[in-house]
Amino acid sequence: MTSTRSSGVALRIADLLQPYVGGVLPVRLRAWDGSVAGDPDAPEVHLNSPNVLRRLLWSPGELGAAQAYVLGELDVVGDVGDALDHVWGEVRARRLTAVRPKPTALIALAKLARELGALGRPLPAPASQAVVKGRLHSLIRDRAAISHHYDLSNDFYELVLDSHMAYSSGYWTSKSPEYTLDHAQRDKLDLVCKKIGLDRRPGQRFLDVGCGWGSLSLHAAQEYGAQVVGVTISRAQKAFIDKRIADRGLQDRVEIRIQDYREIPDGPFDAVASIEMGEHVGESNYPTYTAALFSNVRPGGRVLIQQMSRKEGDNPGGGAFIEQFIAPDMYMRPVGRTVAMIEEAGLEVRDVHAMREHYVRTVDVWTERFEARWDEVVALVGEEVARVWRLYLVGGGMAFRDGRMGVDQILSVRPGSKGRVDFEPVRPQWVGPTR
Repeated sequence: MTSTRSSGVALRIADLLQPYVGGVLPVRLRAWDGSVAGDPDAPEVHLNSPNVLRRLLWSPGELGAAQAYVLGELDVVGDVGDALDHVWGEVRARRLTAVRPKPTALIALAKLARELGALGRPLPAPASQAVVKGRLHSLIRDRAAISHHYDLSNDFYELVLDSHMAYSSGYWTSKSPEYTLDHAQRDKLDLVCKKIGLDRRPGQRFLDVGCGWGSLSLHAAQEYGAQVVGVTISRAQKAFIDKRIADRGLQDRVEIRIQDYREIPDGPFDAVASIEMGEHVGESNYPTYTAALFSNVRPGGRVLIQQMSRKEGDNPGGGAFIEQFIAPDMYMRPVGRTVAMIEEAGLEVRDVHAMREHYVRTVDVWTERFEARWDEVVALVGEEVARVWRLYLVGGGMAFRDGRMGVDQILSVRPGSKGRVDFEPVRPQWVGPTR
């Protein structure tokens, strides 16, 4: 006779999914009734509540699974990244065309959910899921979207980031064990300053669009003598940078404003940079963004954009989880299309520097720091938000590693009054990828 445990919820779910996953379930599934099913040598996934089935019925695929995970209704034993790698490896090996359930599977799941008492109206979304309203990329909506992510907690970001508080890809120039993320971020900041031509000439004015926690603004002022204006729409970031400005005695060289990129009144500057901020302006507003960069740099001045990219045909928002929990309204496109849009604004693109491998190493360190400080993270932001960030870091690292996302520094120049461009390129050297 088959035991109750082996014929319980887990086995019924496995039997239901078998035709759609091409065979044995590629995980070891343990359900809330204690039953188990699936490959005994695969990563173990726990369904701790019937709510998992209800969420997957109303939000099939990535979003429903993410909601269940961040609330602890679904859990993974061991390393989440290893489990995802295993599942995606099985998807490729079995040549499965989609992980999202087909209508027939959803009908069968609904029937099973009804039998298990899990059928009902949609459950409330997790508190950590973003809620932004208003016209897409209006000033009010953009401020809400940025606040959702960047105003989380300065103390939290200090746990995860380096001492510069640079929330963008580092630039790795050594494989030495003594070479740390702090060094890689310093080398990135130096690279940007050199590419845009900062060289300690008196009175050089530099605009940092989307200045984050001030890593580039402070570095440009302290190491290159620039007069810096940094703009952000995050009040938490401004408060953090203003304290660092005071601590370092840079009040006469750095001004940080709560200001949208569309509202800067006092250009042009000698140089402009915008580090991993262009992803947040959207597709329809990107010409407005590049026009603002053009108008805020003097003729002959340089503009550097560091920006993430996606391949043509991939989800430009990064997927349901990223769009709902991390970066609402985010938009990424192939780098070639971004280059074309920069040129359409009147800038001449002079260099495109691919840095994908650098982001792999950067996210690896962020993840290590995050996991090592898990208890501190939970104490600061709660377990639900901590679980959101675990998924975010693991998924982001995999996307860069596997080439589904890229990041590039795109250097351009505003032509002079007669359309002339004088340019001496910076040719940096770096130590290649470690994997």
